Amino acid sequence: MTDAAPRPAPDRAPDLIPLGPAPRPADGADLAARIRTALADELGGQATGLDQASIAVVLDGADVASADIDLSGVVVSLDGAAGQTGPAGAAGHGAHGEADAAKRWHPEIVRREPATLRRIRVDAHRLVAVDLPVDVTAELEGLRFDWVEGSDGRVGVQPVEPTGAHPVSGHARIAVDKAGLVATARGLLTVVLLQQGITLTGLDVDLVSQGPRAATLRVDAAIKKGMFLSARVQATASVSIDTHMVLAVRDVQLASGNPLVAALLGTVKGRVEAATSRDIDLAEKLPDGVRLADVRLDVGQELVVTARLA
Repeated sequence: MTDAAPRPAPDRAPDLIPLGPAPRPADGADLAARIRTALADELGGQATGLDQASIAVVLDGADVASADIDLSGVVVSLDGAAGQTGPAGAAGHGAHGEADAAKRWHPEIVRREPATLRRIRVDAHRLVAVDLPVDVTAELEGLRFDWVEGSDGRVGVQPVEPTGAHPVSGHARIAVDKAGLVATARGLLTVVLLQQGITLTGLDVDLVSQGPRAATLRVDAAIKKGMFLSARVQATASVSIDTHMVLAVRDVQLASGNPLVAALLGTVKGRVEAATSRDIDLAEKLPDGVRLADVRLDVGQELVVTARLA
């Protein structure tokens, strides 16, 4: 490795990713084993099946010529998700966040060596995330990073943000079963509402494609609070992404047949309209070297999102 040398510093330097004792891996098999260990350390007890994941890496000097990672069959759950809801579950999540912060690697860097991950492909057919099966295919090219060695004798990598002179290209596809997505949303919403003393007794979600970059959303929820208040709440909205990669949410409507609930919804109508009136420029949110060329949304039995980088 070369001695540590300053780079143009971004507003926030990317986190260092530890990969075991120095020196850096000299062959692909060693690096693949270290990646597997790093994934297990990062996810802790939240993931099962990582030992069966397929990881193949080819090194070419300091560069990683290719990395192919297949996470099919891996199951990831939220910390404290089993048997914990409400404030206790939230506290558990906070404790997990503190543990994450404590285990991050922040050594004094004594050596640094620039490198490039020329191509990485990640597949998962399927990965189970929070009880929801997700099908993932993603491939990226031209990811720069630095090999770093710390004063503690460990080695790792630090990603380097893409720039206009060093862009990243690639594509990604994520697909989830629509019925499974609704079931997961129901479970998460049930926990959130219980914290407010509200019981979710029914939920129907319908997402209908209106073209390659547009869809309409309809939600019909049945809620109950205490012994005397029960109501149905309906929400509708349209979502679209134009050719300039600007996300817009329009025609948001909230309604209820219960006069009291309808009045409560009326008090938040202005805030909802203000929040959804601001379009989101997806391309603008990305680093200079990541150019979003296309995003598509297909809705059928599955909800499929595809994206392509220029």
